[in-house]
Amino acid sequence: MLRSTRSTRIKHAGYIRVLVVIALVNYLAFCSPPSTGLNPESLPRSSFTWNEAELEVGLANWDAVFPTREIPTGTNINELPIGQALVAFSRGGALEQELERFITTQKVAGLIVLHDGVIRLERYGLGHSRKGRWTSQSVAKSVTSTLVGAAVRDGFITSIDDAVTTYIPGLRGSAYDYVSIRQLMTMTSGIRWIENYINPTSDIARFYSEPVEPGLNATVSYMRKLPAEATPGTKWEYKTGETHLLGEVVSAATGQTLADYLASKFWIPYGMEQSASWHIDRSDHELAGCCLQASLRDYARIGQLVLDQGRIDGESIVPDGWFDAATRTQVQTGTPGRGYGYQWWTADDMTFQAIGIHGQLIYIDPARRLVVAINSAWPEATNRDRSLARSEFLNTIATTIDENPAVGN
Repeated sequence: MLRSTRSTRIKHAGYIRVLVVIALVNYLAFCSPPSTGLNPESLPRSSFTWNEAELEVGLANWDAVFPTREIPTGTNINELPIGQALVAFSRGGALEQELERFITTQKVAGLIVLHDGVIRLERYGLGHSRKGRWTSQSVAKSVTSTLVGAAVRDGFITSIDDAVTTYIPGLRGSAYDYVSIRQLMTMTSGIRWIENYINPTSDIARFYSEPVEPGLNATVSYMRKLPAEATPGTKWEYKTGETHLLGEVVSAATGQTLADYLASKFWIPYGMEQSASWHIDRSDHELAGCCLQASLRDYARIGQLVLDQGRIDGESIVPDGWFDAATRTQVQTGTPGRGYGYQWWTADDMTFQAIGIHGQLIYIDPARRLVVAINSAWPEATNRDRSLARSEFLNTIATTIDENPAVGN
């Protein structure tokens, strides 16, 4: 009898070990991207040259390819409740196939729909998962804009009408002598800059490789050499380098790294779920116009924070009316129905977006209390057809929300 009991215990122990192994395998499959045979650390150090396979690995493992600074999370997590599912997108629903086509054709790594603060749709692809982090590319610009607002609220920046050189002395004697922070925010400095991701001689490419002048950081060293081509405030031109300068303004004004200021202002207080990372340059400064790496749900939380006017525990981290101005068209971009605010892309229907190359997006519709965050790996940096298809899908989401307004925990 004793022998039988011992044998049974051994069998049970073996069974439990098998269950533990299965659970561990399932957990790793959930948390980790599938093996592609590519080692992130071996990828080319210019993401502009990556092919599709390299993009899928690199965007998910940015901090293994490039130097970054970590942004810690706190102990209190702002949980996102699960609300009533959008049934039309569920298995057997009328829009199931449309959702599957969108995920496949748009190379979607993550898609989340947050309606009135609750999750109504969440999907992952390309081996990505809730536990993974994805680089935002230029979505980071809108985060930097918010940190400028926080620095104004905290009194570190007197006004966005201040001269840029007030905060960055290294720009004195350059064309930026006549440029304000507001003009950096709206990308109307009048300084010549070429943002072409496939041209190795464009400014966006040369920025990362040209020698740094002694005594200056990499951003100021490059940007101070650029000539003026228009009177400040008169011409809009998309310039990642100028958002990098905004980061320098915030860091100089606050005396903190951009990552540390972000952590203290809302990453920890708002209860982000995971730590994030921010790409740093050769001078150990964050590249404010690019490459904040975070989880999909935390991108959705950024959108919700903006939707809620930056309020944390009832108090806003930015001045009153900041987001009303930041997300309203301040300048026309030449595209009918579209404009640019303070580092946000705006639309005549009062929606606005943070957009990054290769399909990164935070879309905010205040009237519907709607936030949509998307991580993608488009083979191209920008693509008109993909952008149009994405806009159509966002319209489909909005229509579905209108037809299924009920939410709940």
